[in-house]
Order: sequence, then structure tokens, then C-alpha cells
Amino acid sequence: MCIVGGGFTGLWTAYELRRADPGLKVVVLEAEHVGFGASGRNGGWVLGKVSGRAEAWRRRGGNDAFRAMSHAIQATVAEIGEVIAREHIDCDWLHGGSLTVARNEPQLDRLRLELERERTWAADDSAWELLSKDQLQERVAIDRGTGALYTPYCARVQPAKLAVGLAEAVQRSGAVIYEQSPVLGAERGVARTDSGQVRARFVILATEGYTANLPARHRSLLPLNSAMIVTEPLPAELWRKLRWEGAETLLEGLYLYTYSQRTAEGRIAIGGRGVPYRFGSRTDREGPVPDRTVQELRGHLCALFPALEDVGVARAWHGVIGVSRDWCPTVVLDRASGLGLAGGYAGEGVAASNLAGRTLCDLILKRDSELTRLPWVGGQARKWEPEPLRFLGARGIYWLYGEADRREARTGRRSRIAALANAVAGR
Repeated sequence: MCIVGGGFTGLWTAYELRRADPGLKVVVLEAEHVGFGASGRNGGWVLGKVSGRAEAWRRRGGNDAFRAMSHAIQATVAEIGEVIAREHIDCDWLHGGSLTVARNEPQLDRLRLELERERTWAADDSAWELLSKDQLQERVAIDRGTGALYTPYCARVQPAKLAVGLAEAVQRSGAVIYEQSPVLGAERGVARTDSGQVRARFVILATEGYTANLPARHRSLLPLNSAMIVTEPLPAELWRKLRWEGAETLLEGLYLYTYSQRTAEGRIAIGGRGVPYRFGSRTDREGPVPDRTVQELRGHLCALFPALEDVGVARAWHGVIGVSRDWCPTVVLDRASGLGLAGGYAGEGVAASNLAGRTLCDLILKRDSELTRLPWVGGQARKWEPEPLRFLGARGIYWLYGEADRREARTGRRSRIAALANAVAGR
């Protein structure tokens, strides 16, 4: 068994395969080091929520498809927590739930609609809660916060520590990880590198946002950029002003949202801005984050918490996520060719990658299970448009969402521009 990619998808797949069949030979090939891509650079949200619209899932599998995916991804949060405890992975795990915060009436209206959807499809319809302004302020002091949607299906982690700890568990299980081993191509029964080939019955592509670098897969997933900053540690007096004792993850109710967490070190990490897409699906995101992006993120943080005006930024980074054309993730295994893949998580892959790894394990071992019957199995979306349409579309959608946010903040009324952006994006 050969797995291409040492991020969460590849590591979870290797972990599950070795646990299910200790005699199975499993090799993981990673171009840089484990967790190098989005797996080590994300916001640290183990979020039990399905990316993609319910309508897209229904097209893939009928009226029950979205419900099945919702149940499976919600249960995955606890599943990951159990592995972390079993393998003694030190990754700052805290299961505190998540708050999506509204700061104007259009945002609050969208939260009401989301609550209605989640209560229709969630495994536990009493778990989702719309908080009033006062209830929100009791939990966290968001400036001009008018309400929030709470879900318990989210945990905080330090993602790079989780990736490293999971890789160690994979190696303890008997799998072999080769870092600094970029795969140049994968076809029936073989993965090719500069230094040789790995032959295997199955070759699994777990490359997510970097899938665009592989031959013949340039338009399969769109690599979108997201940047993050983390503050210096906050003093105890400032934390008392912000409250936030529950350390829930925080999502802004904007179309161009930001996502934040209170870290175990007493910092705040916030992400969600930057150059959204580079021409030709380029993925070289390892350079410094532009100052403009850092200041934009810092501005959003201070808008949420004005008391942070004098708090410094300790570090900034960015990376790419993979997005399918219908914004729904996919798990595929072609037994005839031996090629498999999983990805397209659209920024919500910390939990979904675990579910994908367990699903691939069952598919590879020919297990007929609830996981193999989920609607993301085999449900590949059409390819993204060729350039320059791909570039113009991605940049245009980003601008439209930003303009919708600006208009709603200025007028207090819902903007119709976002509907146009959704139509172009296919969301």
C-alpha cells in the first residue's frame, strides 16, 4: 500500500489500515515533512460539519445523503479525541465547541437559517443553539456582537503537533514514512519519485491542495490560499476582559469570514485572508505573508476585540486548501487501476480527513460499512475551468463576497451581491 502525502488524510489512512490489518505493508511518501501543507498550518478546528451545500449532497446521493454525512462527521470529533487519548498525542486538544458570531442583522439572519438547516439534518437537533446578544457576551466579549450560533461538534487543537503525534503513532503501528520524497507521478500500481519507484496494489493520493501539481490532475481541485497570524501571549487581566473561558473556536459571520482560536499558550490565532488564488493553480506558499495581509487580519482581530489594540503579532504563515468544483469533498477508490484519492475539504479537513481515512480503509479492505455507503464515495465533481477563467472566477468571487460584506456593514441590510458570488462559485 502506497500513500502519497504525509498530511492528515495520508496519516489517518495509514493509521487505520495498520490497525485493521497489522500484516499490511504501508508506505507514506511526503514531499517535504509530515504536516507541511494545510494539515500543519490550519486554524486548529476539529469541526464536525459538512462542507458544501445540502443541495449538492442530495445530487450525489438523494434526500438522505446530507443527513448521513452530517451524522458521520459529527461523530468524527469524538473519534479523533479517542485516538488522541489512546496514542497519548500532545496537541492541546480541548473539546469546547464553536461559535459563529454575528455583528449585524444580515449575519444574524443567516445564522437563523443555518440553525434551521442543522436542526433538520444534525444527529442531535438539540445540540445547536442560537445565542442572544447577552448570552454571547456572557461567553466572550465580542464588540458589537448581536448573537451567535453554537455547536458542540468542534474541538481545538494545535494542528502541527497533532500531525507530528499522529505520524509517530503511524510509525509505531509499523507503517513507514519517507519524507523529502516528492512524487512526480502516480499510475496503475506505481508511484514515481526522483530516487526510485514504489510499487503497490493500491496508490492513494492524499495530496489535497497540492493535487494540482500532479500530471493530469491540474484542474481537479482548486488550491485556495488562507493566511494566519498569532498574537503574543495575552496577560491574565486582558483575558478577564475578553472572558472566553470556554475556549470555543470563533467564526465571523462574514462571507469572507475569519476563524480564530484561543490557544493553550494564551494567544489568539486568527486566519482567513490573503491572496485567494494564484494564476495556474500555483501552490508555492512558503514565503513570508505580505504585510497587507497581516495588517488586515490584525484589523479584524481588533474589530472583534478592541482591547487587543496594543497586543503584538508574534508570527504569520499561510498555505493552500483544496476545493472541488461543487465544494464537496470526495473519497474514491478504483479497484481496477488501484488508484484512490480523498480531498476537496474546502478548509474543513481536520475532522473530514479522519473520516476519509476510515472510509478508504474500509474500501481497500472490501468492508461493506456505513462509511463505504456515504455519498462522498465515488462522487467526483467536474473539473474546474481552464485558465484564465479559473483565475478570473476565483478573484472575482473573492471581490464580490468582500463587497457584500462591506455593503451589509454599511447599510444593515442583506446584500444581493453574495447570491451572484454563490452562483458563480457553485456554492
